[in-house]
Amino acid sequence: MGSLRYHCICRCVRRAFLCGEDFYSGKNYEHRRGWVLDRLRELQGVFAVDVCAYAVMSNQYHLVVRLDSERAAAWSEGEVMERWARLFSLPVLVARYRSGQTKTVAERERAQQQIAEWQARLQDLSWFLRSLNEHLARRANAEDGCKGRFWEGRYKSQALLDDAAVLTCMSYVDLNPVRAGMADTPEASDFTSIQQRIRAL
Repeated sequence: MGSLRYHCICRCVRRAFLCGEDFYSGKNYEHRRGWVLDRLRELQGVFAVDVCAYAVMSNQYHLVVRLDSERAAAWSEGEVMERWARLFSLPVLVARYRSGQTKTVAERERAQQQIAEWQARLQDLSWFLRSLNEHLARRANAEDGCKGRFWEGRYKSQALLDDAAVLTCMSYVDLNPVRAGMADTPEASDFTSIQQRIRAL
């Protein structure tokens, strides 16, 4: 299947602020932008997903991502278990299988089925964004001392069918802070992929 590319958008509910300054409450959430990038870096090390472009806004984020099914298909069972264990605890059965302690064919087959399911999830857009959003929501709600929904329902995504669409969408994402008046130039737009690329040059 190769690789698939998507533009993804996720917004906070009501007037909840992901990052930046909330002029209604006077609180500043600028530090949360670092949470987003730290988690994205962590997830890229686990999933077969590459982040091609990003922009973290005040109450939403934009991503352009590439799903690499060929990379995920090449992972061994051991690598899949190791990657999954970075984010989630392994069930007892799989932990026993990993250490060579399963005793029956049925146990081994059940463990192998679970590992195959994880291998599929580690190349899946929904699981990638779920692992990002749930982590951010828990941290934000803990900081705000509240419970309930943090995100405005399910994320929105659009498939990018060719290279021209990818480049156009990356430009759109990179320039979001400039259009929103958060920065005067791409170089000055903090927590964006274009600023990261410019600094790397």
